[in-house]
Amino acid sequence: MLLRLALAQINPTVGDLAGNAARIVDFSARARAAGADLVLFPEMSLTGYPPEDLLLEPIFLEECEKALHQLLPRLPKDLLVVLGLPEGRPGALFNAAVALHGGRIRVRFHKWFLPNYGVFDEQRYFLPGQEPALLDLGGVRIGLTVCEDVWRPEGPALAASKAGASLILNLSASPFHAGKGKERVAVLTNKARECGAAIAYGNLVGGQDELVYDGSSLVMNAKGRVVAQAPAFDEHLLITDLPLEPVSLQNAKAVKIPRRSEDRAPNTSFLAPPLDPEEEIYSALIVGTRDYVRKNGFGRVLVGLSGGIDSALVAVIAADALGKENVVGVTLPSRFNSDETRNDAEAVARNLGIEFHTLPIEETVQSFRKTLAPLFGDRAPDVAEENLQSRVRGTLLMALSNKLGWLVLTTGNKSELSAGYFTLYGDSAGGFAVIKDLPKTLVYRLARWRNARGGRPLIPETTLTRPPTAELRPNQRDQDSLPPYEVLDTIVHRYVEENQGLERIVKAGVPRQVAAKWIRTIDAMEYKRRQTPPGIKITPRAFGRDRRMPITNKFKATGE
Repeated sequence: MLLRLALAQINPTVGDLAGNAARIVDFSARARAAGADLVLFPEMSLTGYPPEDLLLEPIFLEECEKALHQLLPRLPKDLLVVLGLPEGRPGALFNAAVALHGGRIRVRFHKWFLPNYGVFDEQRYFLPGQEPALLDLGGVRIGLTVCEDVWRPEGPALAASKAGASLILNLSASPFHAGKGKERVAVLTNKARECGAAIAYGNLVGGQDELVYDGSSLVMNAKGRVVAQAPAFDEHLLITDLPLEPVSLQNAKAVKIPRRSEDRAPNTSFLAPPLDPEEEIYSALIVGTRDYVRKNGFGRVLVGLSGGIDSALVAVIAADALGKENVVGVTLPSRFNSDETRNDAEAVARNLGIEFHTLPIEETVQSFRKTLAPLFGDRAPDVAEENLQSRVRGTLLMALSNKLGWLVLTTGNKSELSAGYFTLYGDSAGGFAVIKDLPKTLVYRLARWRNARGGRPLIPETTLTRPPTAELRPNQRDQDSLPPYEVLDTIVHRYVEENQGLERIVKAGVPRQVAAKWIRTIDAMEYKRRQTPPGIKITPRAFGRDRRMPITNKFKATGE
């Protein structure tokens, strides 16, 4: 039997119940027009994901249920619509999938497996479900699952298949990190083979605070082969015709739903081409930046252009995400900034076609020093004077933000955040940290990738080849304070992202003293990272939601 499936890969906004419902209505109408028998929406598609502590508010949950009932008469009555929302009340709440047909709620399913690792905190809010949910759509038996339910052995997918289901629907809100797509396909392949059933996997797309959802919704046959897949990082309605075995087991309790009977032209399944690693990461940065800015009501963004690689890449991402007319670049030179970096800052702005301003800070810095002189006394200049420059820059950028309503994008990368190589209330001042989870070596890779694909380089070659420097004192270089970025990024990757200890890092080729010093530093800098803006998660383990370490902490991971 041939079933026509529609997977509605939508970009909801957390808490926008009316807006999300309108998206569901629109995509359902499009699915109906395409001749679909059912349309599958992602996990928590009515509320957006994750709603976090909105789920502890009784009024929010009441409004969710009201929005669901208001949605029912707006949907095509002869189309099976499956969507996600929270169901219940605080203390007795479930992560639910509901099947809607004929203006009624036909089936409610509660997610069995509640993830409580990494960015997930579902056991804070939900109780686990215990019962499978089965639908018979025109003689084809279908089982329901939600996200984590297919990432673990057995569970509701296997229970449904044992009860005769030949298709498993999975509503998902699976956040992106580099390499997640391959991992996801492997998991779904194993589940399809375990159950001997096809899987329709519908994932969210879009940005929500630090998280980005890549979509990449897919349909997989019972042998574990992907037969249709939506593009990554875009809203999309994926339509595919899937041959399925009619139900043979009649003893299971399943809700019977009639299937539309009409002649339909054969549908050619869409298979989105895979993205290369740099394009995948860059696309996530574009979506995360665009959605954070737009969903929070900002029009324009402001980037402090230093002439260095980090600010250049942030400006390019912002222009790609929001349009050049919505990006403003400001360079804030002191007496330590070279002509080369000043020229590079202007060149980036000119290449992008963005508004550009120069605000010299030397006079302001000297005014601060004069004010502080009675207390600083005859102490030699040190990092305090260096950081004054950064804090003056931060103050000016935030003043522009306050006066003109521009969102300041900070430009620090993961390597610097790991080592604490940034100034609190200075270069960390801002509203959103675009490259917060990018190691410095990846910053260079993405910059060169973007230059190569644009027809003409946007970031000057001198920015890419010049040794990185904060330019807060004469002849300063990052490597005066840090190990080479290739070494630092190896330590960060293994210690932070892979959770490896000192001995394994040393075996990987990092000198013991160097590894021990920077492990200690990473742990000691937690207090600084807590005071930085949110930023886009790119790696499997980002600072913040993924890695929550105590600030007051006497434990030494190096054993010293």
